[in-house]
This record gives sequence, C-alpha cells and structure tokens, in this order.
Amino acid sequence: MVGYSDSGKDAGRFTAAWELYKAQEDVVAACNEFGIKVTLFHGRGGSIGRGGGPTYLAIQSQPPGSVMGTLRSTEQGEMVQAKFGLLQTAVRQLEIYTTAVLLATLRPPHPPRDPNWRTVMEEISRVSCAHYRATVYEDPEFITYFQEATPQAELGHLNIGSRPAKRKPLGGISSLRAIPWVFAWTQTRLVLPAWLGVGTGLQDALDRGHGADLRAMYAEWPFFQSTVDLIDMVTAKADASVAAHYEEMLVAPERRAVGERLRRELARRERCVLAVSGHSKLTAHNRSLRRLIESRLAYLNPINMLQVEVLRRLRRDDDNRRLRDALLITINGIAAGMRNTG
Repeated sequence: MVGYSDSGKDAGRFTAAWELYKAQEDVVAACNEFGIKVTLFHGRGGSIGRGGGPTYLAIQSQPPGSVMGTLRSTEQGEMVQAKFGLLQTAVRQLEIYTTAVLLATLRPPHPPRDPNWRTVMEEISRVSCAHYRATVYEDPEFITYFQEATPQAELGHLNIGSRPAKRKPLGGISSLRAIPWVFAWTQTRLVLPAWLGVGTGLQDALDRGHGADLRAMYAEWPFFQSTVDLIDMVTAKADASVAAHYEEMLVAPERRAVGERLRRELARRERCVLAVSGHSKLTAHNRSLRRLIESRLAYLNPINMLQVEVLRRLRRDDDNRRLRDALLITINGIAAGMRNTG
C-alpha cells in the first residue's frame, strides 16, 4: 500500500510525492527482477495533501510499469458521495479509472528524459522538506498559532469523524491525525499542508539556474506536470485575505508574525508555479475549474466570515450548544464549497 497522508504531514506534499514515486520505482524493479506481478494499493485521501486529486491525472502520472493492467485505490470521506453518490456519476468514474489504467498499461508514461532532472528534484525536495519541518515542527509558536487560527480544537468535539482527531490526547502535530490536520487548514482557506515548502524549493531551483530544466520537466514529464498542476489548483482555491481575517479575530497579537510568514510563502509559491508552468495566471490551463471556483466565492466568503465569529464566541462560551450547532453548519458549508477537504 502506498500511503500519502502521514508522509505528507511529516515531510510536506512535494517531498512525500517524490519519495513515494521513487519507492514505487524500486518496488516495480524488484518485482520485475523476480518475475512477480505487482498491484499497488494507493491509499489516497480526498485532499491534495493526502494524495488526492483528479483520478485520471493521478493514474497517468504514476511511474512506468507501476500500473500493469491493475490498480487498487481508496476513495474516502466526501469523495465517496461526490464520485459514486449518483448512478451516472459512478459509471463515469469507473470509465475514468478503466481508461486511465488501460492507457497507463498500453502506453506507460515517460520516465525522466534527462538524468539531471532527478538531481533537480532531489534539490527541490531537500529544500522544501527542510522549510516545511522548520515551520511545522521546529517553530515553537507554530502549534499554538495553528490551534488559535483554525477550528482544529473544536473539530475534536464534533461528531463528524470515524476516529479521534489525535492518536494521543497530548502531544503536538505528530500526534494529530492527517485528516483533521488537512481539514482544519482547508476551513480557513489557507490549505497549508498542500503547498508549504514548495515555493521555497522551487525558488531555490530557479535561483540555481534550473529554470529551463523545470520548464522542460513540466512539458515532458507527466509526474512533475501533475505535481505542479495540483499545486496550481490548490493555490487557486486558497485565499490569503480570508486566512488573515481568521488570524486578526482569533490569534493573539504576539503570534501573528507566524501567519505573515505563511502568507508570504503562499505568494512565493504562486509566483514560482507560474514561472515553471509558463501560464499567465493560476488555472489558466483549466478555465472550467477557474469558473467553478469563482462561482462558489459568493457563498464561501460569507460562510467563512460567519465561522470566524462563531469561533470567537464559542471560545468565550465553550458549552453553548447553539454555537456548536452553528459551527457544524459552517464547517459543512465550507467543506462543500472547497471540495478536496481531507
């Protein structure tokens, strides 16, 4: 089984994706050496930070030889209803799976054409992972900021999950399960787990003179193109101004510098993604997705504003049942608008 959730929470989305890609290559090579037919089981969540994303794109970007007529994958959470809740939708999803598996088997995606591309990926991964871990695990202010700026603590009191939010009652980010980690950041529209560290890693590669390599990788290597396009999509869904409002209303003044640094990293990531893809703006290659995102804003933004106020009041009156019910309604509304929530 290829697990995406905890690897992404431990090392960041980019590093996790690259290490899993290499691990699959090693598994395929070992099985080919001994004549074993392999079926990889992809434990994908609904969000980008937990391995989610468009099914066809995900399958087409797997390492060559890893999809040989068979594939096993999970669909979790709200994605079960979204993809299989209606008969016509379910049939369409099975068509997508079947088509993608057949194409990946008969016409496997290309491996990296230039050996130097792997070196570039290793550099991006190293810098990205270092920045991610320095922010999430080494900054002493981060865990408190996370608890204040998101509804993470309140999620644990609501009956909306099959398992406890934490593996242990005490502890920091490492004890928190991947689902509430992703879900909480999606509620505030910062969507941090899907992009933190990526901008720093790409900027370092660009500064080292790898701009031409990155653009060639995006044009010719399905795995890299898929990774960048998913980050592009998440960036388009993120809204730094909404996240800043959560911070202004809920976070103690002495910790707001953490949020300012995160929003600067978000802006850097957007510039770097556009520099690599060559697009003029986010989701420029997918106008239907852009229209879909923009059409939801008229509903999403007011719900976010309402959620901030409910959280502010609830933290002063923790036992107020009506406020808890109101919070659950806002959580469902934002989740429905953002999709890919976790």
